[in-house]
Formats: sequence, structure tokens, C-alpha cells
Amino acid sequence: MKLVTVRTAHDITYAGVVRGEEILLLHYPNLLRLLQDPAGMQQARQLLESNKPGLSVRTLTLMTPVPNPPTLRDFYAFEQHVKAGRAKRGLEMIPEWYKLPTFYFSNTSEIYGHDERVPYPVGSQELDIELEIACVIGREGKNIAVDEAHQYIAGYTIMNDWSARDFQRQDMKLNLGPGKGKDFATSLGPWLVTPDELKGYRTGSGSGERYDLTMLARVNGQEISRGNFNQIYYSFPQLIAYASRNARLRPGDILGSGTVGTGCILELGTEIHPWLQRGDTVELEITGIGVLRNRIV
Repeated sequence: MKLVTVRTAHDITYAGVVRGEEILLLHYPNLLRLLQDPAGMQQARQLLESNKPGLSVRTLTLMTPVPNPPTLRDFYAFEQHVKAGRAKRGLEMIPEWYKLPTFYFSNTSEIYGHDERVPYPVGSQELDIELEIACVIGREGKNIAVDEAHQYIAGYTIMNDWSARDFQRQDMKLNLGPGKGKDFATSLGPWLVTPDELKGYRTGSGSGERYDLTMLARVNGQEISRGNFNQIYYSFPQLIAYASRNARLRPGDILGSGTVGTGCILELGTEIHPWLQRGDTVELEITGIGVLRNRIV
């Protein structure tokens, strides 16, 4: 299934399920409320299999799939990106990275959906993208075993972890994370795709669950980055197990993968593409999921 949160012309929001070019509306005000109801996914599937008519996608506004998620953790799980980023700073690969899948908490109040305009961060001169895939938690759990963690995934979506590199560079000197370099915007969308929709791309199972999904980024129609989800070093079940250690995960919690190799201008170099500017349109595309598009204003 592809699940969405949409806004109607009357400014009312609903959770919905995608069927072709139509969206079938559920009685939940958004996808977060659906995920919080143990019967929500079953109701969505029953609606999808029914003969009820839907509304044209063109008459609705897609919002970020999970508005106001309880938490947003962003990991650092692609080895190529970590190596390249450290090399840019003249640093060797840190051995501890291979021992645990570290993350930081991001801002859940500045989340943007598909085709929403993203404000350029005031004061920055080095705006960047980060091409990521994210999973959304579908059930509550704590100290989740890695072999069981795949059962907690409600679905996957595309994530753009917008980054102000000049802000981030200053914050990182204080050894407390990226701070204002990441605080101003995260894009998620266009919808949530349940794992069964991607089974044809699966290359592993259980704790090693991965998918052969091409990930690419375009700026103003020009492709600047291409990678693959199966290059991830830590699988999402591993990320979930680590995130849930001594901490409760709840429906709607979002876990970002971190940037796929070559998935940002910082890694590519400004000789390949300059920092982003107001008026630029960024499209992130992942096989089996879709396209997440935003214009910078």
C-alpha cells in the first residue's frame, strides 16, 4: 500500500490510501492517527480492496505522510558517505563507526511534504541536500531484538535532510551535533510505502533486510547524485534495535538512514554542483517509492 496524509480544497486533512490516480479517504485526520490505531492498517487495506470510489490526486494536496511525528532520529549508516565526509576534513575513518549505528535527533516541527516550498535558512550561504530513505515505526516497542525489528516497520518514505553546511561546520566544533545546521527543515514524502510493496526488490531478510532501490537526486532537472539503498552498512532492523535500546519507540517515529553515497553537495564538491540557491527545485527519487520534490524560496 501507499499511504498518505492529504488536505482537501476545504482545508480538511485525512489519512488516505493510494489506488492508481485516486486516493481513498479514511476517517483518520492524518496518517499518524492511523498508525496509532492497532486496527488502522487493516482498515486501510480493506478500503483499498473495496469498490468504493476515490478522489483524484489532482484535487488534493499531499502533505508530509506523518505530520508531527513523535520523534525523528537520523542515522549515519552509509559507509561511503561517512568516509567521503571525513576525507573532506582530512580525517581517517573512525573505527567506532563500525561498532554502533549512531544518530542524532532532528526537529519535528519543521517538516515539509511533497511540493511544499522550503524556506532558505536565513544567514546561510551553503545550503545542501541529503538524499536518504526513512522508515516509519508502526508499533510500540522497547529493547527490540534485531531479528524481530523488521516487524515494527510500517513503511518507507523518501527523506531530504536539508543542511546548512556553514552553520553545521560551526556547531560541530562544539562536539554536540549539527545543531542549527539541520534545525530548519526536513522533507518527507510523497507517501509511505508498506514493505510488501517492495518485496520484489528485497535482497535480504530479517536483520539483514535490504532492498535494491536506486536513489537519485536532481536539481533543476539535472541529475547530480545516484546511489542504491542496498549499499547501506547498517540495515533498518539494526537501526531499530539500536534506537530502541533502553528507549520506547512509538507508532509514527521516524528513522532516517543517513545520506547515501554521493547524496549531497558536500560530498560531491562544489565544482560538481554549487550550493543551492533560492528558486532551485530539488527532486529526490527512489525506485518503488516515488519522487519527493521541493522548491527553495
